[in-house]
Amino acid sequence: MNLQTKAQNTWCPGCFNFVILTAVQEVISELIEEKKLAQKDVAIVTGIGCHGKMFDYLNLNGFYGLHGRVIPTAIGIKLGNPKLTVIGFGGDGDTFAEGISHFLHACNMNPDIVMIVHDNQVFALTTGQMTPTTEKDYKGPSLPSGKKTEPINPIALAMSAGASFVARSSAVDKKHLKRTIKEAINHKGFSFVDVLQPCITFHNSASYLSKHIYDLKKKGHNPKNFNKAFQKALEWNYSLDEKLHIPVGVFYKERRKTLEEDFSLPKKPWYLLKRKNNYKRLFSFLG
Repeated sequence: MNLQTKAQNTWCPGCFNFVILTAVQEVISELIEEKKLAQKDVAIVTGIGCHGKMFDYLNLNGFYGLHGRVIPTAIGIKLGNPKLTVIGFGGDGDTFAEGISHFLHACNMNPDIVMIVHDNQVFALTTGQMTPTTEKDYKGPSLPSGKKTEPINPIALAMSAGASFVARSSAVDKKHLKRTIKEAINHKGFSFVDVLQPCITFHNSASYLSKHIYDLKKKGHNPKNFNKAFQKALEWNYSLDEKLHIPVGVFYKERRKTLEEDFSLPKKPWYLLKRKNNYKRLFSFLG
């Protein structure tokens, strides 16, 4: 299954977004070939940022959203047609700055959507300003004297907010990224994947990530144990500290009732339902 489009790619040569794009294309193609997905039943949502061009380069139904509004748009699509597989793509600024409230509520409400964050720790499209995950002391256009605060930890944040699937992967390892994305799509509930993605122009952390990442699965991690998963979430603080190691993989997952199941939504999409409107009763207040 070829999911490429004819749109001209405008990412920087060598950008790690190419890795994420290829991984997503291959995973969805494999799931389609395995008869687990149908191309027409996959919908994507993107925000504003370098990641947003995923919309242009994936031959799938979708919506090009506003800055920080990927998640509510994705939830709306899912509620409108529950049979769709809905995948959101956001940046770390897009998701954890403008969109932080939507992110937290999604973790709590557990809609059956996938949220993939291209986390390069800067606002790359607008020349490298800091985001909530930027490491302390980073110097950029918005803070030339250096960032004074510690970065937030999206993994710990997602777990504490109640997300039912929390994972981290990296664009420096496509094989691991594919495996993680496929597991996220197959999970029923809110699936959050934080993809560590070096920005080769403004925040090139490729060397650091390559040296410090280790796979949770190879260490025998049990993703059903919340307490141990949370300890692992705190193991790395999104800094570039040479003494720290970065766990990647599925930190935590559980099967619990989704937002759509709680709402007892009809099996048919809303636009196929036959409804009779009682206008007389609706406007009875007019007398």
